Amino acid sequence: MESLAQPGGNITGFLLFEYNLSAKWLELLKEIAPSITRIAVIRDAEITAGVGQFAVIQSAASALRMNVRAISMRNAVEIERAITSFARAPNGGLILTGSALAVVHRELIISLAARYGLPAVYYRRYFVVSGGLVSYGPDTIDQYRRAAEYVDRILKGEKPANLPVQAPTKYELAVNLKTAKALGLDVPASVLARADEVIE
Repeated sequence: MESLAQPGGNITGFLLFEYNLSAKWLELLKEIAPSITRIAVIRDAEITAGVGQFAVIQSAASALRMNVRAISMRNAVEIERAITSFARAPNGGLILTGSALAVVHRELIISLAARYGLPAVYYRRYFVVSGGLVSYGPDTIDQYRRAAEYVDRILKGEKPANLPVQAPTKYELAVNLKTAKALGLDVPASVLARADEVIE
C-alpha cells in the first residue's frame, strides 16, 4: 500500500480503529471518575492495535497525572489475576482496548470491574449493554453503510486504488447509569448530554 489516501494496487477499505481515539478513553474515564489516578489497560499485545492503543494512552496519561500499566489478555486466569492484583490499591480504573480476545473475555472483564468497583471504559456499546460503565467507539453501522457505497462504486467501474482507505468518522458514546450507581459515581451532565445511548 502506497498510502491511506492513495492505496494503489487493488486495495482500499476502512480502518477499525483510529489510535488517537485511545486518548479519549482516558479523558472520558477521568471525567466520569475524577479520583482515578491509576489505569490498567487491558490489551492484546500480540496485535498491532493493542500495542498502538496502549502507546497513545501511555503518552496521554502524563498530562492527566495518571499512571498506566498494561494487562495482557492471553487467557482468563491471567486477566483475573492481574485485575485482582491491580484492584488492591485505591483510585484505579480500567480501559479495555479492542481485539477479538476482548470479546471472548467480555463477561469476565465486566464482572471483575463490578466486583472490585473499578470504573471502566470499553470500545464498543455492547459492553455497556452487558453491564459495563461506559463505551466510546466507532459507529460500526455507519462504516458498513460507507463500505456499501465503495462496493457500489467499484461495481460501477471505479478502481479501488482511487478510493482512499478511510478512518471512522462517526462515533457513539454509551453510558450505563445502573452500573454508575453501583460504583457510587455521578455521571456528569456534560457526559450524559453527549451520550448517544443511556441505559438506566
